[in-house]
Amino acid sequence: MEIVYVYVKKRSEFGKHCNFSDRQAELNIDIPPNPELAKQFMERNPVDTGIQCSISMSEHEANTERFEMETRGVNHIEGGWPKDVNPLELEQTIRFRKKVEKDENYVNTIMQLGSVVEHCIKQNNAIDIYQEYFDDEDAVEVMEEAPSAKTVSVFRDPQEIKRTATHISLHPDGNRKLAVAYSCLNFQRAPEGMSNESYIWDLENPNRPEIVLKPSSPLVTLEYNPKDSHVLLAGCYNGQIACWDTRKGSLVAELSTIEFSHRDPVYGTIWLQSKTGTECFSASTDGQVMWWDVRKMSEPTEVVIMDITKKELLERALGATSLEFEATLPTKFMVGTEQGIVISCNRKAKTPAEKIVCTFSGHHGPIYALQRNPFYPKNFLTVGDWTARIWSEDSRESSIMWTKYHMAYLTDGAWSPVRPAVFFTTKMDGTLDIWDFVFKQCDPALSLKVCDEALFCLRVQDNGCFIACGSQLGTTTLLEVSNGLCTLQRNEKNMVSSIFERETRREKIMETRHREMRLKKKSKAEGRESYPSEEKPALNPEQLVTEAEEEFFNVIFTELKRREAEAMKEKPKPLKLPSLQTEDEVEGEEQGEEERDGEESPTLEGQP
Repeated sequence: MEIVYVYVKKRSEFGKHCNFSDRQAELNIDIPPNPELAKQFMERNPVDTGIQCSISMSEHEANTERFEMETRGVNHIEGGWPKDVNPLELEQTIRFRKKVEKDENYVNTIMQLGSVVEHCIKQNNAIDIYQEYFDDEDAVEVMEEAPSAKTVSVFRDPQEIKRTATHISLHPDGNRKLAVAYSCLNFQRAPEGMSNESYIWDLENPNRPEIVLKPSSPLVTLEYNPKDSHVLLAGCYNGQIACWDTRKGSLVAELSTIEFSHRDPVYGTIWLQSKTGTECFSASTDGQVMWWDVRKMSEPTEVVIMDITKKELLERALGATSLEFEATLPTKFMVGTEQGIVISCNRKAKTPAEKIVCTFSGHHGPIYALQRNPFYPKNFLTVGDWTARIWSEDSRESSIMWTKYHMAYLTDGAWSPVRPAVFFTTKMDGTLDIWDFVFKQCDPALSLKVCDEALFCLRVQDNGCFIACGSQLGTTTLLEVSNGLCTLQRNEKNMVSSIFERETRREKIMETRHREMRLKKKSKAEGRESYPSEEKPALNPEQLVTEAEEEFFNVIFTELKRREAEAMKEKPKPLKLPSLQTEDEVEGEEQGEEERDGEESPTLEGQP
């Protein structure tokens, strides 16, 4: 039998307030201490207690769980083609399109779908949230504030055996990702068990790389395709050229064959301006610059040998360490060599003599960075040995501007994409220098110690506000500069243009003067060769020494004689004391003096 008791409460008592009253304290229970339990406790002495100046208002604490993000991609494959049509063959696809367009249902279908698409387009055009309303106004002059930079994120190599971050590339669409190539550039000194992997990082998640690239050899360079952000071009340490498609995973999509690749590490890769967006250049210290098409990478399309004698001899070629290509100058590309020479080349040349246009020499060691000014392409920046130099294509014998010689070796450099007067350099002592030659030319506007180890690579974001630096231990640091360094100043373009023109004109005058001096020396040398009888006979070295000694001692003897004569003039005459003499003695002395006065007294040569 189940016992059920129902408590019934009146409706009027629902929500009724309690009435509390004061009463005396009473003891409900008393628990005496247990000595056995006291023995189990350990007394702590001293006891540290934290004391706050203000009263603690709450004792509640909350520790939220860590939120980890993970990005997953979807591989889209082009479909809708019949089985007998290969979508990769251009002729078959064109033939199939023409066949479909002739069908009567094709026009009706397009008309039906056109109304739906037009409705969507009108919705999108109703408001543009990315519209800029003040593009036409002049650039606002930035307040005079001290240049500064701060660290935003740090991306560390997740491998236990650390490697050098040799190259950095930013995502072309919004710069939301960062591709970093890791390698050990010391010849045959790579530690055992070193990983070949390189990574693509998400700027908002520095804890774990988003994509892992798995090449067969460590990557030295890595570049995003500016037209297709899913495609990356890489140069390997063993000389091969690799291509990745991030939609297909971590494995290599295209790889050049060993026999047609470079024989040294690939230190420079760059995408070219082309209709297909698949052409690229690669450069290595084996003295070759190769032209590739990533759609068929079995062998290069063309090979240019860096032989400045224009004989295309590979044994005389200069090793290439950097590349530069400007889209506004589609027929030109420039190569920086490990001998300190910049070679300007013509990619449309038909003969070997026309491929190498001119050279610029001015560095004592390899050129690690070569980049044209984004506002004035005729002027370009080179970084090598202990200096950074600015050149003009109109002045080939020397650079128009250069920095002072630093104590540490320079490793990389780049122009600011938004300010024509600002460029960045990295050094072996872990310092990032920011130069603004409108503000100051002798010293950097800002010198920042990024890390304790050497910095090896540098990359600037398209808006000029963020800079990524890679170090020797594989740490990539993302820095944000102040507004003054990434905002175009008033009249800055005109000032920079006048500085470049003035320095170029000065260098031309100096070149003309040096050329005249060389011609004079050459003509004098030719004149001496044509008239050898007019030249004085060469003297024997022993005879020259003897003549010099005689001349030296003659000068000393002449000086001694002059001093003796001056001393004789200044010598005082002795005083004569009176003596007792007879009259006859006095008359005899006077007569003797008169006879001596009548005779001519002889004088010494050289005495007055």
